[in-house]
Amino acid sequence: MTDPTQALSFGAAAADYDRFRPRYPQAAVRWALDGVGPAGRVVDLGAGTGILTRAILDLGHEVLPVEPDPGMRARLDDVTPGVTALAGTAESVPLPDGAVDAVLVGQAYHWFDKERAHAEIGRAIRSGGTFAPIWNTRDDSVRWVAELGRIADLRDTAGNLVEKVTGFGPTFGPVELGEFTHSATLTPDEVVGMLHTRSYWLTAPPHEQERVDRELRELFATHPDLAGRETVELPYRTLVFRARRR
Repeated sequence: MTDPTQALSFGAAAADYDRFRPRYPQAAVRWALDGVGPAGRVVDLGAGTGILTRAILDLGHEVLPVEPDPGMRARLDDVTPGVTALAGTAESVPLPDGAVDAVLVGQAYHWFDKERAHAEIGRAIRSGGTFAPIWNTRDDSVRWVAELGRIADLRDTAGNLVEKVTGFGPTFGPVELGEFTHSATLTPDEVVGMLHTRSYWLTAPPHEQERVDRELRELFATHPDLAGRETVELPYRTLVFRARRR
């Protein structure tokens, strides 16, 4: 795992993370698992509070959530009946060889030590199974969303991800890309609450947290597309990078 201070910063905000972070479109999760038979066995790796876990469960699959942060695991267990999160990382998956049909990753792949993680994930997936990292990214073609990203130092843009995710090592075949759109209806306070669950804000010094919050308030008060509105539509592009285990 890279940058452990930021990667393990989310547990302190687990309840807000689960409340404010966007959900995944069912079409995106279904596409990620295309080729996995009914009631497949799926790992949600870096499962956080179980947002992706619950989306996979809704499609009828068995889910094994794996998450390193104890605060996030506790929240997942509290809000996801019938599922118990396993302690583990992408570099040390607590499952035997070839135990699962697929491994999905929601918003966490960028924290992995890639070379070690690819080998370990490939070990856990059966031959012909699926590996698919998924990201909800903001649609920065919308002016105020781009400004939001600048203020809060949000770097996980769709363009950056497409450039960085090119392959998963020799264990996996070529990467296919699926893209899906959706939006979340939020109040300005809820947008701020969501940004308070981002690693940049969680690990920033107090003066930087105050700067971000001040500029966000100014954005919602003065931007012509936002001023005076009780709720906003925050547009997302969901990217799915899918590959088959050889």
